[in-house]
Amino acid sequence: MADVPEILADAVASLGGTARQGQQQMAEAVTQTLDDGSHLLVQAGTGTGKSLAYLVPVLTHAVESGRRAVISTATLALQRQVLVHDAPRVAAVVAERTGLRPDVALLKGWHNYLCKHKVAGGYPAEEEPGLFAVSAATGVDPAAPGAGVPTDRESLADQVLRLRDWAEETGTGDRDDLVPGVTERAWRQVAVTKMECLGNKCPMIAECFPEAARQAAREADVVVTNHAMLGIAAAGSANVLPEHEVLVVDEAHELADRVTAQASLELSGGVVERTVRLARRHAGVNSETLDKAAAALRQHLEVLPDGRLPAGLPASVRDAVVLVEAGAREAVSAMKPQPGATAEDAGGRSMARSAMVVLLETAERILGDGVAQRRDVLWCERPRIGSDQPRLRLAPLDVAGPMKDNLLAGRAVVLTSATLTLGGTFDAMARSLGLTLDEDRPWRGLDVGSPFDYPRQGILYLARHLPPPGRDGSSEEAMEELVELVRAAGGATLGLFSSRRAAEAAAERLRAEVDTPVLCQGEDQLPTLVRRFADDEATSLMGTLSLWQGVDVPGPTCRLVVIDRIPFPRPDDPVKSARSEVVAAAGGNGFMSVAATHAALLLAQGAGRLVRTTTDRGVVAVLDPRLATARYGTFLTRSMPPLWRTYDGETTRAALRRLAAGTVPPPAEQAGAVGAEPERLAAVQG
Repeated sequence: MADVPEILADAVASLGGTARQGQQQMAEAVTQTLDDGSHLLVQAGTGTGKSLAYLVPVLTHAVESGRRAVISTATLALQRQVLVHDAPRVAAVVAERTGLRPDVALLKGWHNYLCKHKVAGGYPAEEEPGLFAVSAATGVDPAAPGAGVPTDRESLADQVLRLRDWAEETGTGDRDDLVPGVTERAWRQVAVTKMECLGNKCPMIAECFPEAARQAAREADVVVTNHAMLGIAAAGSANVLPEHEVLVVDEAHELADRVTAQASLELSGGVVERTVRLARRHAGVNSETLDKAAAALRQHLEVLPDGRLPAGLPASVRDAVVLVEAGAREAVSAMKPQPGATAEDAGGRSMARSAMVVLLETAERILGDGVAQRRDVLWCERPRIGSDQPRLRLAPLDVAGPMKDNLLAGRAVVLTSATLTLGGTFDAMARSLGLTLDEDRPWRGLDVGSPFDYPRQGILYLARHLPPPGRDGSSEEAMEELVELVRAAGGATLGLFSSRRAAEAAAERLRAEVDTPVLCQGEDQLPTLVRRFADDEATSLMGTLSLWQGVDVPGPTCRLVVIDRIPFPRPDDPVKSARSEVVAAAGGNGFMSVAATHAALLLAQGAGRLVRTTTDRGVVAVLDPRLATARYGTFLTRSMPPLWRTYDGETTRAALRRLAAGTVPPPAEQAGAVGAEPERLAAVQG
């Protein structure tokens, strides 16, 4: 392979960066993995420059060997950074060095692209909410600025008119290229799923945006996609991706959950009823069997307790699902294409048949032996808010096997993230991703560190004097501690809470007792809230899980991150509890393998919101004393950034007051403070 270190140096220089040891070490490891066809887990802290560290060797290897690579990201923000910013610069440098320019293409799920046939009237307008939630394969990142966010007070009709105008000018049909975005309901008026597509029978196949994207991917050297597409491939639909011999997964800590979500499904009486209405309206198919099935399913689910169904379906519910399967099978057989049908009729029939096929496959899987064989977890989920009906939910118990068989086998694989070591080792992540099952190819873990000096840049405050959090939320003592910390920080606080109720309670308390502005998740679109938080140093933002990962707010506007409790999964979480039982039955520690590992990953991600650049300073405060007192606390803290640790609240508040007052020296003036840990933070602590 061409000289990767030299190409990396040129690429870094072209982007105005400087050499970083961790980046160089990672690039060398990726090069070795591509050469020997092994699997690599590489942890690269924020600021390492991991995108270039894998792009340089991967693009070079692709053009020199002719072996296509697929790169997958978890968010649209990173996908766009790779495709629009990093990959073109790297491709230019590779071309200069090798004489061969890599061709890089983007590939998303079908529903991400505008359908010209639908815009031209080839499908009826969708009058109802989606029968089955459009999967994560859409690749829509709810935290991405503009994603799904129309202009202020823009009606559905206005959004659709804007989409029709855009259809005349776009060259890609890619939803992510539409700025400002539109709501999911508006987008459904101009897009179809793969199952709804007419394929070669479409009169506008030559102008098809998703088909053009797939053709470009089949011809490219490197294809950039998202984790949901990998989830579809892991489920056995390998043809959603072009043939490839190399796979790179960025933000790999999210992959197992994305694959699990992709393979999960739900069934309720309402889903059956809406599917029947579609079939009747657009395909002229009536089904008394499905009408009876919907009524029976609704009736029996109303009295079914919330929670797991480890023994499978009760007899009454099973009978109703059997009726669903039989009725859906009859309806699918009756929905054959009609010769001479108009374009709109053909499109409507395709939409109805697609929904009916999904209904049939859902019923078949729920009635299968997955639960008995401990491959699937089945539970009844009762609505907690709104008017939703009780529903059956089914998810795979473990996705390591499918990932090993359909993603890893026969390929050189690089999996990278800032958080891959849990409890100080790669073992838990390697198991969850299927690496330990691939006997043909060895795997290794590499931590290339971080450019940040965490002990000097931040404090981890463990409030071990507080009472443990209870089921009813934070204690009065914890609330008082929160108020004192935020007051000392002068706002500038990101509050990460285990529930929406806890976040709202914290926001209400802070608004009553501090003078700085406080925002709370749910009060506006999340991107808007994050922007308001980032724009005003005095503002604090309280929120839940979607703030624990992916929020990037460097600088003094985020100098305090508060975590209310260790983010263990709920005790009644069906999938986590089932996985824990399986581990315990095999003689392992179910709590440490499942609950503690889940908490460790979220703690690492949450604490990682604090230090985003080499100049950031601040405090991560955990108001759950168990992190300091419980046996598993060491495992959890080893998963977090190595901030300087203290149990002293006054020391912590003094540091925050100095930060708020702007009296902390810049990094260059602290360069000499490299003695014992307390001394290293002397400038911050005061």
